[in-house]
Amino acid sequence: MTENQWKLVVDRDGVTIASDRFRLTAAGAVPPQDELAPDEAVLEAMESSQLEGIISELQSMTRRTYGQFCGLSRAVEMVGERWALLIIRDLLVGPKSFTELAEGFPRLSIDVLCSRLREMQHFGVLEESMKDGDMTYELTEYGRALDEIVMSLGRWGALSLEDPRPEDIITENSMIMALRSTYQAEAADGLTASFELRLGPVTIHAKVVNGVLRAGAGPLPGADLIVEPGPTLKMLMANEMTPAQAIDTGHVTLTGDESLFPRFVSLFQILPLATTVS
Repeated sequence: MTENQWKLVVDRDGVTIASDRFRLTAAGAVPPQDELAPDEAVLEAMESSQLEGIISELQSMTRRTYGQFCGLSRAVEMVGERWALLIIRDLLVGPKSFTELAEGFPRLSIDVLCSRLREMQHFGVLEESMKDGDMTYELTEYGRALDEIVMSLGRWGALSLEDPRPEDIITENSMIMALRSTYQAEAADGLTASFELRLGPVTIHAKVVNGVLRAGAGPLPGADLIVEPGPTLKMLMANEMTPAQAIDTGHVTLTGDESLFPRFVSLFQILPLATTVS
């Protein structure tokens, strides 16, 4: 990436941020001479994450709208910025500290994470509080109303999943929401069972009690069945491989009541789009 130089000038006109492509001046009082406010400072964005953070800050200050009186337009203005829906996805699992959110998105710069959180707090989507010395974020009632929307969008996107890309990772939160969004309640009629799902470094669990799903992070002591599907999980969920084929080929490792495995697969399905008959 080429070097980008941003210039910050504090003078009698106020504060000016400029580069070779733009100039932004905010009028304000001149700081007292005894304060540590330099007359001129140079900011250099050497890394893409730094530049992305600066651009995000400028976009927050000069927020553009679509200029359309439309509910969808307003929704995209509030939660359509990059990373916003993934942050909401994780907060739908439960409240998260700033540290936990940052750890869940290793490719997201701290500056951009701060920007997204501030924006969504401004729109009333989430709220913050200080707990145990770390800022904690949780969705408001307005934000939690996105639950079914996020799950529906996840189901739609899952139809385009192929093999994982080299940079793709999975997280506890993404897989918990994957179980929730693909859960087939009709297949759980009358079922009470517990499952532990091990996906490399990620372990989550699912409890089904009288057909009601509760999914969470971490192992589940006493689970009826422990499933280690390796790379076949998506194929099983999309009906590209049957439970019997996964067992016969040794792609899946089962511990516990193996007779529950076909039922487990039937509970979490990526279904094709419904065909409309005219």
